[in-house]
Amino acid sequence: MKKLQAQEELHDFLNSGTHIFLFSADWCPDCRFIDPFMPEVEEKFSDMTFVYVDRDQFIDLCAEWEIYGIPSFVAFHNGNEVGRFVSKDRKTQEEIEAFLTQISSTLD
Repeated sequence: MKKLQAQEELHDFLNSGTHIFLFSADWCPDCRFIDPFMPEVEEKFSDMTFVYVDRDQFIDLCAEWEIYGIPSFVAFHNGNEVGRFVSKDRKTQEEIEAFLTQISSTLD
């Protein structure tokens, strides 16, 4: 998974391809819950690029994108937001994969 290093990188990610932004934080127990299975999720959806966004480092972006709970996922395809799975609730592998499957089906 790539990690967003600077706000300026966003434009590169947003404008081409399909990117899934994972908003997370090291201190978040529900975020740590998904860590063990995220590599498998990324492998299943290898046509998408996953980008880790540290909520504490990019708090202004979280406010701008209305990310008020973590872990949360926002999907972009060629510059357009195509889906979001945003809440403060713990997410299971099945829920994340269902969200990504739905995104995939809209891009075909």
